[in-house]
Amino acid sequence: MKTSEKFKTAIENYLTETALSDAVFAPAFAKPSKNIADCLQYILGEVKKTGECAFDNSEIFAIAVKYYHDDNITKPAQIPCRVVVNQPVKADLFSAPIESAPIAVQKIPIAETPKTKPTTLTLFDL
Repeated sequence: MKTSEKFKTAIENYLTETALSDAVFAPAFAKPSKNIADCLQYILGEVKKTGECAFDNSEIFAIAVKYYHDDNITKPAQIPCRVVVNQPVKADLFSAPIESAPIAVQKIPIAETPKTKPTTLTLFDL
């Protein structure tokens, strides 16, 4: 299965940046037996094993790093699926906020206290 370009680009950018900043990961990323297409298929296979359908970026990136570090991982099988990459929405100061559903407020009646005649105190009553 051909993965989406957004998914491929996100994984590839992360791995490249990690290889540049991590001296331990760089040789693993440069292995000739490993490639990005097999890495993407390995990620899909690992995700399928969990039975879940939503993951945090860090979970997916950890699977990708594991693929490059572990030499026992063979060429993964093709998984027919669709990958959705959600980009975080950036705050925009010029657009209107998203309207939410109005919150229902229940009014609770307050029991009235009996009214008494106010008493006037004099200086000697204190």
